[in-house]
Amino acid sequence: MNAADGMAADGVGVRWHAGTAPAGQEATSHGPSAPAAIAEIVLARPAAMNALSTAMAARLALVCAEIGADRRVRAVVLAAAGDRAFCVGADLKERAAMSDAELLAQRPVFRAAFGGVLSLPQPVVAAVHGYALGGGCELALSCDVIVADETAVFGLPETTVGLVPGGGGTQLALRRLGPGRAADLILTGRQIGAAEAERIGLADRRVPAGTAGEHALALARRIAANSPVAVLAAKRAIRQGSGVSLAVGLEVEDAAWRAAAFSGDRREGIAAFKEKREPQWPGE
Repeated sequence: MNAADGMAADGVGVRWHAGTAPAGQEATSHGPSAPAAIAEIVLARPAAMNALSTAMAARLALVCAEIGADRRVRAVVLAAAGDRAFCVGADLKERAAMSDAELLAQRPVFRAAFGGVLSLPQPVVAAVHGYALGGGCELALSCDVIVADETAVFGLPETTVGLVPGGGGTQLALRRLGPGRAADLILTGRQIGAAEAERIGLADRRVPAGTAGEHALALARRIAANSPVAVLAAKRAIRQGSGVSLAVGLEVEDAAWRAAAFSGDRREGIAAFKEKREPQWPGE
């Protein structure tokens, strides 16, 4: 994804893809090029293995806020430039020069970046290659689906340098992997390859080396082809139902069902099914 290098501001770029276009048809403007669009957020500091600087984190938060507010965007892909890494976490060279006060001032900027990815209303697919360590692993965990190629290496090594994961790692790993496997990764700080990541549920799809981006985009296009009302409601139900009792979870699901069942999308979906044609979703 080296083409992203030149379009990035502060280490974060955006590519826009038509939701139903064949692979390779894309625009690189500052807004969606089609009514149903996929936004590909690209971490673009390949020379630094996409390490998160303060400026990069601030830019990522801003990009996520803009994309999240754009109703034309049906799905999001989080990818990275370069061949070696998805993201190796915080820029430790930058941090080494910081005072305690500066480190504390950086904290809300980083929280906003990770929170920006996690709070995107659209489904987010991570396309992971190479190292996804510390904050890089946490960015992937903030996505709804993780596609990892055979080169992917995941880890939460913060305890090996006197820290605790601070981008959601303890809580997201707990919810995705369960307490035992989360503790295994976090307390040892060990790194795992794509095969183990898939086996324990950290990676949802394992694909050949060099193909994470295209597989993630294909998955995003499949999601974007569905009812936007139903997809957004389903994502809310999955997110809001995590960690609550079954009874509360079923109420969350019922609210999502009602949001979709009385929408224009549901009426269009039924009509398209009866008329044996592709639906034209009104998105409301």
